[in-house]
Parts: sequence; structure tokens; C-alpha cells
Amino acid sequence: MIDFSLLYDKNIDNLFAFGSRFTTNRELLKDCIHDVFVKFFTRKDKLKDVHNIESYLFISLRNRINDEYRRNIFLCDNELNDTVLVSNDNIIEDTMEQPFYLAEDQIKQLFNNLSPRQRQIINLYYVEHRKYTDICKIMGINYQSVRNLMHRSICRLREQVNKMQDAV
Repeated sequence: MIDFSLLYDKNIDNLFAFGSRFTTNRELLKDCIHDVFVKFFTRKDKLKDVHNIESYLFISLRNRINDEYRRNIFLCDNELNDTVLVSNDNIIEDTMEQPFYLAEDQIKQLFNNLSPRQRQIINLYYVEHRKYTDICKIMGINYQSVRNLMHRSICRLREQVNKMQDAV
């Protein structure tokens, strides 16, 4: 039989370090780790065929974080606005040939017009400074799909900024 407190104590630090590769949101990561252990505990009878418990925990954690990304819990409006303010210069410079500075409410409007996946990829690449290979793992899509999604996201931002510039 498994001693859950020993299993938890033995793996918590490694799971946290592993999860930190996928998200910088510490609270989300802690919640995901605890969800994994709760799920493991509640389904212990159904998991008799698991031979490597540690691998199961790491894979479960990665999947749980990916689920949270897919549900866009990580990218709630408050977090998105806070992170966009920190990095708006990078995004604006990459989306425009000429510098064009936007007010906070205009930046919010730009991001609200993007799809959740487009917001996620912009956040992962420009705010969290993730590489495309990391984004592939986090979003669960292949490398070319990540490149295509990034291209479409940047094009969408350019279109929106151009419309704002024309209106001024």
C-alpha cells in the first residue's frame, strides 16, 4: 500500500520545479499539484496497474496545467492586463513598422479582440519568454501550428492597430 504523505513529501519539490517550466503562476501551479494528488488519492483503487508512480504524477501534472491553459483560467482579464502592461513595448514594436504607442484601454481592447488561443500564445512568447518548443508542449500542438498561430496573432494585432491609427 502507498503512504501518501511520504509520496507527497518525496515528490512535491520536484513536481513544483517541473511545473515551473510550464507556468510562472505559482498559485495555479500549487493548485494543479494538489489536484493531481487528490485525483491520485481518490482513484487509488483504479490505478493498480501504474508501475511508475512518479512518472504518473509528472505526466498528470503536465496534463493538468495544460487543461488549465485550455480553459483559459490562467489568462483571466486581470492577469492578462497586468502582464500586458509590463510588456506592451515588445508587442507593439513587433507588430508595427513604426512605433505607435497605445493607451492601456486600447491595449485591453486589442487583446479582447484576440481569440483565447491567440492571447495565450502572445502571453507565453512575449510575457513569459517561452520558446516555441515549450509552447508546443504547453498548448499541445505541433511546432508548425505554433508558428502559424503566432503569425496569425501578430497579423491580427497589426490589423487592429492599423485600424486604430487610421481612426486617429
